[in-house]
This record gives sequence, C-alpha cells and structure tokens, in this order.
Amino acid sequence: MSHWMFSCKEVSRKVSESMDRKLPWHQRLLMNLHLMMCKYCRRFKNQLVVMHCALNSEDLPPDDAHSGPHLSRQACERIKQALKDELSENKQ
Repeated sequence: MSHWMFSCKEVSRKVSESMDRKLPWHQRLLMNLHLMMCKYCRRFKNQLVVMHCALNSEDLPPDDAHSGPHLSRQACERIKQALKDELSENKQ
C-alpha cells in the first residue's frame, strides 16, 4: 500500500477514536477506503460496534448498518448481562 494509506494498526486506532468523537473528513475518508479493502479491519470495526452498544446499554444498530456476520440480539443480551454480572462481582 502507498504511504498515504492508513495501516491496519492506524485504522484500528481511528475506528476506536471514531466511537468517541467525529474524525476530520480526511481521516474518515482514508479510514473508510481502508475498510473497503480490508475485511479484517471491517470485522474489527463490527466487533467494536457490538461491544460499544452492549457496554453503553444502547440498542444495536439496524442489521444493515454493518456488514458481515454478527451476533443475534439474544446473544448480545446474554453478553451484556454477563458483562454486567462480571462488573458487579469485581466491585465487591
């Protein structure tokens, strides 16, 4: 890849940052170009979206909001409950 393209390491960082704040347009563009070509980074982004929604007790985005295999709503609810149980055990 050219030097102007983000590496997988940079994209993983940018995907994480984009969950907390809006990235500048040029960073979003480069990140999305990379995501179109790299199935591993797309998979990582999808996993972050699911974890972010579960940890923030938000509804999952519509099924067409992210591509590729994903968990059912029931599985997400089980994971969310397990995370809550684990957090409450660690606080005690």
